This record gives sequence, C-alpha cells and structure tokens, in this order.
Amino acid sequence: MKKLIGCLLIGLQLGLLATAGYGTGAAAPAIPDLPKGNPLAGDFLSGGYETTPEGADLFSYQEKPHMIDLKRWGISSNGTKPVQTTQGINKALQWAAKSKITAVTLPPGTYLIDKNSRINMVGNMLFQLSDDTILKKQENGKEHYELMFIGYGANNVTLRGGTYLGDKDSHDYSKKDNPHTPGTHERGYGITVLGANNITIEGVKGTHFTGDGLIIGAHETLVRDLYQNDFVSGGFDYKGKPAADKTRIRTVKPLRFDHPIFKTEKQFELTNPIHLGKEFDLFFFDAKSKLVKVMASVKVRELVSLPEGAAYAHVVFRQASAKDAYIEFWNRKVTENIVIRDSEFAYNRRQGITVGGADRVLIVNNKLHNIKGIAPQSGIDAEGGYGENGNRNSRLHIKDNEFYNNASYDVILYDGKEAVVEGNHLGSKGAIGLAISQPFTGALVINNHFDGTRIVAAHDAIFLNNKLNDSSTTFDGPRIAIDGMTVTNGTFSISAKTPFGVTARNISIYSKDKRKEAGLALWGKPVVISDIYVEGESALRTVTGRLDPGSVINRLKVVGYNSLSGLALPQATYNDCYFEGAKGSADGAIALNLAGKYVFDRCTFQTSETARTGLFGNNAELDLTVKNSLFRLEGNTTAISVQAAAKLDLQQNVFEANAITQEGVELIKLGDYWKRNDRFSVKQAVISGNEMIANAEVVGISTQYAGSGAPPYIIENNELEGAVLALKSNDKTKGNLEEAIGGEKKEDETASQSQLISEASE
Repeated sequence: MKKLIGCLLIGLQLGLLATAGYGTGAAAPAIPDLPKGNPLAGDFLSGGYETTPEGADLFSYQEKPHMIDLKRWGISSNGTKPVQTTQGINKALQWAAKSKITAVTLPPGTYLIDKNSRINMVGNMLFQLSDDTILKKQENGKEHYELMFIGYGANNVTLRGGTYLGDKDSHDYSKKDNPHTPGTHERGYGITVLGANNITIEGVKGTHFTGDGLIIGAHETLVRDLYQNDFVSGGFDYKGKPAADKTRIRTVKPLRFDHPIFKTEKQFELTNPIHLGKEFDLFFFDAKSKLVKVMASVKVRELVSLPEGAAYAHVVFRQASAKDAYIEFWNRKVTENIVIRDSEFAYNRRQGITVGGADRVLIVNNKLHNIKGIAPQSGIDAEGGYGENGNRNSRLHIKDNEFYNNASYDVILYDGKEAVVEGNHLGSKGAIGLAISQPFTGALVINNHFDGTRIVAAHDAIFLNNKLNDSSTTFDGPRIAIDGMTVTNGTFSISAKTPFGVTARNISIYSKDKRKEAGLALWGKPVVISDIYVEGESALRTVTGRLDPGSVINRLKVVGYNSLSGLALPQATYNDCYFEGAKGSADGAIALNLAGKYVFDRCTFQTSETARTGLFGNNAELDLTVKNSLFRLEGNTTAISVQAAAKLDLQQNVFEANAITQEGVELIKLGDYWKRNDRFSVKQAVISGNEMIANAEVVGISTQYAGSGAPPYIIENNELEGAVLALKSNDKTKGNLEEAIGGEKKEDETASQSQLISEASE
C-alpha cells in the first residue's frame, strides 16, 4: 500500500495538481489544470502511511485451536443460562491465556451472552468460531451494551468466524440506563475494540444490534481537571524558575506523569478549555525538578510526546486572569493497526462499523447492508467526535466492500484525516454513498461505483476514476480535484465555496433516459474544469448553473442536448468546446441569460434540423464574446440571437447554413421583431471578420429590429456568401463583402475598427 499511495499521490501532486493559486482566491491561470496544493496533507503523501495495516500476527497463534470444554466451564450451547455461559467463556479465555494457549474455539451451537455482561477478550489469542456458531446477546432494555469487548492491552487478537447476534427485534426500547441518558438505545454493540493494537476481525457476522455491529474507539483516561484555583499569576524564566508576570498565568500544581497509563503511553493532550486561550507553553521537569524541555505555543488538542526523563510539567497561558478557567488533562489511546475483512455487518440500527478513534485501519471485502433505525444509519461511519472533545481517526483504507440497502449513508468520513476509499460498490439506492464532512481532511476516492448513491464532499479530497449512476454529486471545496468519472443518468454537480477550490477533468456524463435529470451543473465560486463529455437528452437541461466571474471550461463537449429545454450555460470562458443539439422541438436553444461575462473561443455549435436558435442571449448585463468559432446549422436556424446585452463581440467566426428551406432566416440577430418599437436592449455590439455561407438567401446579420434609440453597432469585414445585411441606418459598416445567390459581390468601403469604434462612440 505504501507504493500504491506514495507513488500515486506524489504523481498526482506533481502532475495533476498544477494550478497556481488554487483555493487562495488567486486568478485562474492562462491554461488551467487541476490545482496546486496537497489535499492529502502531512505524512500521508510523505510516506507516513508506511504499510497496509496487517492486523494481528497470524503466525503467532498455534496451528490448531484449543476446543473449550463446555462442561468444565459451565457453558451452555443451546441458548440458555446466559450468566453461567458468559462467566464460563471468560474464565476459559483467562485460563487459556495463562496456559500459553494462543487459539481457542467453541463447539457449534448458540451461546447466550448475559445482558449485564460481555465476553472480555484476552490478548495474543485467536478466537475462532464455525459458521454455525452463534453468540447471541440476551434480550434486554439497556441503552448501552456490548457482546464482545477487546480492550486496552488486549493486543494481537483475531476474531474469526461465527455470528454475533443482537437483540434488536426483541429489545425493550422503553427503558433508560439512568435519568441522564438520552433514551435512544443506540449504543448496543456487537464487537467493541477500545485502544487495542494489532487486531484482525475476519469472516464474522455482526447483525441485529441496537447500535453498531462493530465499533472501534479509544481507551480514554482523564488524568486531571484544572480549574480557576489551579492557576496563579506568573510564568517561568529560562531556567524553569517561577517568575512574576502579570500577563501570564501558570499552574500551581504541575501535571504529573505518574499515572499508570504513562508507563506505556507516552503522549498527552490538554483539551476542552473554558476561558483559556487555544495555545499555551509547557515547562517539563525531571524528578529532581531540573528543567528538561520547554515547548512554546502548544495548541489545545495537540498531541504532546513526553520528553525523556520528564516527571511533570507546568502549563503557562498568556493571559492575565484565570477567572472561571477550566481545562482537561487527557491520554487517549486509539486503536492501532486493525483489519476487518471478509465479514458481514447488517440489520443494525445505527451503523455497520463505527471508526471512533483509530489509526491505521483496513476495512476490506465486507458486506454492509440494511442499516436502519437511528441516525446516522450508515454502513461505515468514521466519527470520533474529535471536535466535541472526542477521539482522532487517521489513515483509514476502505476497500472492495459491498454496500446496499442502508437507510441514509454507505460511508461517512465525518472527522479525522487521511483515508483511501477504493474499489467499493456503494449501492444503497437513494442514500449518500460517500459523505466527506468539514472535520475530515485528506481523502483519496478511487475506482468506486456509486450505484444510485450520492457523493457529498466538503473539501480536501481527490477523486480518481469513479463511476456514478442515477444520482448526483456535491463538491464544495476548497482543495477538491476530480480526475476521471463516468456518470450515467445522473448529475455531476459542483457547488464551489471558494474561488478555484474545485477542479475537474475527464468527466463523461451519459443521459440514457429522458425521464431522468442528468448532466453537468456548476454553481458558486469560479471553477476550472476540462475535458467534459455530456451526451443525450435528459428530463431538463444537461448543462446548467450560475458561477461567479472567472471560471474556465476547457474542451466541454455536449452532444444531443434536449431539443425543448436546451442548455442554460453558467458564466465562464469556454475554450475548444463543442455543442450539438438533438432534433425534435424548435425551442431548445443554448441560453445565456445570466448577467456577467461569457467567452467562447474555438468552439463548435451544431444545431439540429428542427432548432430555431443556436445561442440565445437575453440579459441587460450580458457581456458576450464569440470568436474563432464554427456554427453548423442543419435547418432554418438563427445561429446567434441577442435580445439584450451590455456588450456583444462576434469576431472571426464561420457560419455554415447549408440546409436553408425558408425565406427570411437571420443568422445573427440583434433585437426582436415584436419588440422593435421598444427601447433598445443591446448597448454595444461589434461584429467583425466573420464568414457566412448559405445554400439559399438568408439575412446574415440583422440589427434592424434592435429597438428605439439603439446606438450604432460596428459591422465590419464580414464575408457573406448567399447572405445579405439588414442593418439599422446608423450602424457603422465598412469592409463587408456580400455575395447573393447567383449574384455579384458587393463590398463596403474599408475602415479600421479603431476608427469605427471612435465614430460609434461619438
């Protein structure tokens, strides 16, 4: 995995992520590409994700598991005697550990686990069950229970095979554990792992729990609370001696590292401050009160490693008062190096798997389905509650899993950092396939199939070669890059929150069912997208949106767009784009109806035989430039119709109208015949250097219906073959060449464009 992630992401960083100013509000580059910056921050790219999590050391177990003697330990295998059965299994495990036995099993059967207790797993042990062995939780009314518990210190454990069965369908939801609990009954867990290392869970089923089939979390130790009276005015000097300082407060009694947890766990954090700053200084001392180390500007919730020889530390805050101050001194030991594979977690109320405090997690080749009952209702939820004084998640790999029939989500990356979501089938129709929330940073999402499920991504993520159908995406940014996505009967939607915070390329969108909405939707701050292909008619428009100024769209190709609804393009610069409409209705134009600047450069517009209009502009603040582009008109079609605009600039375009069958067709039209007596709506226009070719006589450029009081427009150096000019009397026309069908060429006098602009402005 090191090679996969390291090589892949470094390649992305060097090759794909190349846009200057990405996510900073800087202007887009001349040739935009995917963004510069590193969505997968920190060690993830630099090699910190050293190896694929391997879980337990399977070679450390004995080859043949020891069969637990049911009679000796008073264990029942027929689903009765839960208290004796639970006690017996725990005693047998303790005995096996003391006897240096490293693998145990139970005979096939149903083992009822006490509602008031659980199985407490011992370390360095393989617990292997057959497929027809069930560990069943006794019916109860508890809000919180566990069936199997792997706690701190129970390292190198493997659970293999068997069914872990909850009491969801017969549970009493009316009771509360105490008056202060919420009464939601969402914490009934099948397998709980808290703070253990080197764990493998394989081939198990965890179903029908009131909460989660499996929860992975941390062993949490609140070492001490500090209150107002635990601080005094002053700080320390460079020798570690107390020093008077009215701008600082320091601890009266130090933070001591003599708690048992610090014998094995050499880190701590300060958290949950009230009326205290977010940064502080630490002065470490040895057992003889000699200053060992000073750490300045340590942040709340920053993991602090104990310096060698440190026995205690004093804390200094840079503030004058400790009134109503409060902060907590914690050690949180997350679960490390855990593998969950070839298992099934289903029919639980809350989650299939919760990752609530873990580092280096591999979840591979599992089935997670039919999660329903209480929020979040997700197949996998990476949520440690870090922002609510909870635990850290880091370095997760969710690979080749099957998700279906989950009520709300398949995968949630709620908080933490550094995750790979790879090769999964996310198929809970109508649900969110992947949610990347604000507190999570650094996700790589690669080669997944979002089958009827949505993508909702807040920021800091790379998406590579995914496919999606019958659903939609929401990409907010910043620092989101998408390269390679195939969308079928779905909508690829960007709703950018920051300028150039989202970039995308190599996106293919297919609308194969006209009854469904599908296409490209762009909203919010400016974006950069490239190499986008959109094909087919959808229920509405296959391209739509509204963007702030500055977006760049390269090589967008839209084929067969809706002949009735057309397109509603967002404001952007369109380079090397292609638009081809479907035949059918006459009304489906490419609408440019938003205020702002549109630029089309080196684009091709191919209208169908039934289309009435190609480009249609109608906004008093529209600024439209079309240059170096080609219009192929397959019917009696107006290529460009502008009814209202602040500025229009049409230069060096080619118009081919070789299927004209009606008289009076206007290729470029400013204004509207039915509004010809209204006040003008096109404020400025330059139409220059265009070439028009028609098979029958048409009006090449029409300004005659621009409206009352319309200013002079500049019409110059256009070549019209089979087309004529129909202009206002005050238009500035020079250098145009008209050649009627079967007639002679007619040429205007020549003049420079600068002269024409000067004259028009007068």
